Amino acid sequence: MDFPKLNLPIIELKTKLVQGDMQVFDSVRKKYFLLTSEEWVRQHMINYLNKYKNYPLGLMRVEQMVRYNTLRTRADVVLYDKEGIATMIIECKSPKVKINQDTFYQIARYNSKLRVQYLVLTNGLQHFCCEINYNKNNISFLDEIPAY
Repeated sequence: MDFPKLNLPIIELKTKLVQGDMQVFDSVRKKYFLLTSEEWVRQHMINYLNKYKNYPLGLMRVEQMVRYNTLRTRADVVLYDKEGIATMIIECKSPKVKINQDTFYQIARYNSKLRVQYLVLTNGLQHFCCEINYNKNNISFLDEIPAY
């Protein structure tokens, strides 16, 4: 499978071929997963957050279970502070998926439970980061993802 160049720093992913399927090592979950186009974006984003924004791998959770009413869903990446409080949700999409209102609704559903300060939505080509001010009840789009 050929993956597109992303709008993120180029990294060398640790991969292996298993029964004809390419797998990639996830440094947060510490094991290999099927390399899909969404996983391609997620692994690049994890690397970017760790190496360029200084978020410790130990404060990241991948495929974090989030309950929304009776629905059990999974947020792609959730970042925590040292006290264990969720501070950022990152939703990764395949580069082929256009970021639209539906993708924003998806991350907003996750946030209805986690109530983080930052939401990041990416397809690897476009990145949107917003900061939520719960006291003023407003959302501001940021030019870049804040550093740790």
